[in-house]
Amino acid sequence: MVAPSREELLDLSENAISFALKKGADEAEAIAYRGSTTSIGIERGQIAKTSRTVDLGLGIRTIIGKAVGFAYTNILGSRTAIEDAILKSLSSARASKPDKEWQGLPAKRSFASVENVYDKRIVELESEDLVKIASVMLDAAIATDSRANPVEGGVNASCSSVAVANSNGVVGFELGTIVECGLVTVGNDAGDVTPVCFEFNSERSFDIDPEWVGKEAARLAVSALKAKNVETKTCKVIFTQTALQELLYFTLINAVRADFVQRDQSVFKGKIGEKLASETITINDDGLLDGGLRTSRFDAEGVPQQRTPIMEKGILRGFIYDNYTAKKEGKESTGNAARMWYLSTPTVEATNFHILGGNRSPEKLVDEVDDGLIVYLLQGAHSSNPASGDFSVVATPAWKIEKGEVVYAAKNVMLVGNVFQMLKNVMALANNERKLSQLVAPWMLVENVKVIGK
Repeated sequence: MVAPSREELLDLSENAISFALKKGADEAEAIAYRGSTTSIGIERGQIAKTSRTVDLGLGIRTIIGKAVGFAYTNILGSRTAIEDAILKSLSSARASKPDKEWQGLPAKRSFASVENVYDKRIVELESEDLVKIASVMLDAAIATDSRANPVEGGVNASCSSVAVANSNGVVGFELGTIVECGLVTVGNDAGDVTPVCFEFNSERSFDIDPEWVGKEAARLAVSALKAKNVETKTCKVIFTQTALQELLYFTLINAVRADFVQRDQSVFKGKIGEKLASETITINDDGLLDGGLRTSRFDAEGVPQQRTPIMEKGILRGFIYDNYTAKKEGKESTGNAARMWYLSTPTVEATNFHILGGNRSPEKLVDEVDDGLIVYLLQGAHSSNPASGDFSVVATPAWKIEKGEVVYAAKNVMLVGNVFQMLKNVMALANNERKLSQLVAPWMLVENVKVIGK
């Protein structure tokens, strides 16, 4: 992979701002992006394909009065194409209805430093290196147990750079890397076939462990064999990180987004300072987390990212804002503007949504369950009600716990409840924090979860 050019992207952004202002914009913002990804795909247990994608483009937001326009181009080698995109953005602004809530683009602020978000070793990886990583992962899975069948997966290495500038003097450039590997497995023993199981490892530095991923993906698949039905009851449930990420993204994370709060779509509106969860729950949205998958010096508007307290020992402390939602309340953005690189305008999103871990080992957490489940994946979490927090999801794969031991795989299991009530019923957190997309969290033990079985 070729590292993107800092000077090129900065020049593109700043020149776009100058051209927009010359053509009539009162304010202007530009975001220039270049990224490359090399991928190795696994299909049916075999390394099946290698691909490399390169994406680059420029997005331009212009403001005339209080009317906002936006356009983009991915033809950066043509000055005409760039100027056409800027003119389209201006035309869009002139055709748009003024937004009475618009109070200007962000002002220039200094950026904090971040650690472990770029690793030259990832940039230097070639396809052959990624094939070796995929082979290690596959070989580890196959050697663990012949009943575990790798189905699909892959290895990706990416390098991206982004430059943001606006007419208020904001100028920022960020270079980042990520490498990840993942493997989906299915257990099969004399016709007894399990649901899909999955393990992964994602890092900003070249510190992944493909052998562990392969072994763990195989172990999960084999342990999911000979599944049994469970009875319908209310019991304790351990949610792993993958289950939590699926459940919380559509509920809790949305509930602390300022745009949801301002649209009266959050049950947390007007409740800052109130105790809304178990004392075991402390959450920060940490855009500066060392090595975080969403860590950066600035957000998609060039606002400094920061560590924002969300909950402290169950007490709600704050919400996350982009520039627009913050100014509606006379506040400063928390650095939570996000977008699809250059392809869209900003929206409010979490950075590294960090649920702080506890002091118990995962084994100790299991030991504390006399009768319950441990759940690795959920299906249907996207249909959870973001306003109320109500959910009804399929738990698969999941395992039955009796007297502190995992005794067998469970099948035909549904979990029904309310996320915000669930947070009040958190008994303990393990010490095994992991990074998964926006979520950084440990295993979570929750009591009084309604389990529906057959």
